Amino acid sequence: MSPENRVPSIATDATIVKKSDVESLSGSAPLPRERVAFAALHHRDYRIYFITTMMSMMADNIEHVISYWVIFQAFHSPVLGGFAVLSHWMPFLLFSVYFGALADRHDCRRIIQTAQIMYMGVSLSWGLLFLTNTIQLWHAVVLLSVHGLAGVLWSPASQLLIHDIVGSEHLQSAVRLNATGRQLGVLLGPAVGGGLMLLLGPPLGLLTNVLIYFPFTLWLALVPYTGHTRESARGARARGLGLKDGLEVLRQVSGNRAIISMVLLAGFSSLFVGNAFQAQMPEYAHDLGTDGAGVTYSLLLAANAAGAVVGGLLLEGRGFLQARVRNAIIAACLWCVVIAGFAAANSYPLALSLLFFAGLLNLTFVSMAQTLVQLLAPSHLRGRLIGLFNMSSNGLRAFSGLTVGVLGGLIGVHWSLALSATALFAVTIALFAFALPGSGD
Repeated sequence: MSPENRVPSIATDATIVKKSDVESLSGSAPLPRERVAFAALHHRDYRIYFITTMMSMMADNIEHVISYWVIFQAFHSPVLGGFAVLSHWMPFLLFSVYFGALADRHDCRRIIQTAQIMYMGVSLSWGLLFLTNTIQLWHAVVLLSVHGLAGVLWSPASQLLIHDIVGSEHLQSAVRLNATGRQLGVLLGPAVGGGLMLLLGPPLGLLTNVLIYFPFTLWLALVPYTGHTRESARGARARGLGLKDGLEVLRQVSGNRAIISMVLLAGFSSLFVGNAFQAQMPEYAHDLGTDGAGVTYSLLLAANAAGAVVGGLLLEGRGFLQARVRNAIIAACLWCVVIAGFAAANSYPLALSLLFFAGLLNLTFVSMAQTLVQLLAPSHLRGRLIGLFNMSSNGLRAFSGLTVGVLGGLIGVHWSLALSATALFAVTIALFAFALPGSGD
């Protein structure tokens, strides 16, 4: 089937977006109708990208495992632990749109390489400071902040790059596999990080970790993709620093309910629930009769990421569940039900199973939402819209600690998580009504 005859599979609830509409919004071809298993991996360059970025994501988590452990041993500071979480997510809230504009304007390879160098510099600095036993509190604050900035700098540019590699027809596959690779890095990072600590010790483990970032950084120097080679028009100005500019971008695409609803879906899910329940896992484990820091507790921590990895592989292997607003919202509603079920569970096997399915459903609706935003975005706004999506999806996680954690301190973490999931379910239903053609007119 030729690209000209393909019918796109992107839709809101009841209508499929016409090919001409998609092309006018995205500046590229729509998704194909046929279902191809692991479609993005049919591109040789994407296969290399997938492997090398998964290694970088694993290195990111290795650094967390080792540095957080040594920081705790050195300072025994819960406040510093809280700062580590804020420094990871707040840059997404403050700078996502700005770095998205940078990605629109500049060579994405160089932006990603800059982020990789920042990551390597942070791991190298941790290793040297731990090796010489000269770590001070201000060192930790600076390095945690630089690490957080590297994460938000990398994200929009990487999405534009994979779009450039695979094109629009295999973008959903690339986004889903990218999310799967990220979760695989989350799973492998603790195991490899723990192994490096045992074999080499924390300082040398972190110095070794620097080398894991190199393959992706080197590959970026060899490939022709800039994040813009499929587009004839660029020129977004790198202006604005966060919410104000993000609202302006939303105003420019306010006529596209699919984009608006997917950005809001990502934001509300992060604001109400996010991954705040992971930070409360010791209390959930205690209530489930798992007090020790052994295998049963570790499985609870890993179940969400394992579900995301298995879900991503299953969805890609079967090649179904195309990017539609209806599918994304249904998956989000099911996620709310599963999260509420976990909050109410008093059986360890049931809780473990629900966390696994929560990971699967979360990857499903978030990857669909990101695909829709990226495909339907006007080419000159694509980077900023990706940045806005990241600000919504990741930045607002900083406040899920209030809806689940602080509220949990008042009424208990089980009730706070269940109420947060219920509120999110109601908001998601409202978004579904908003996304329907003609609603609100």
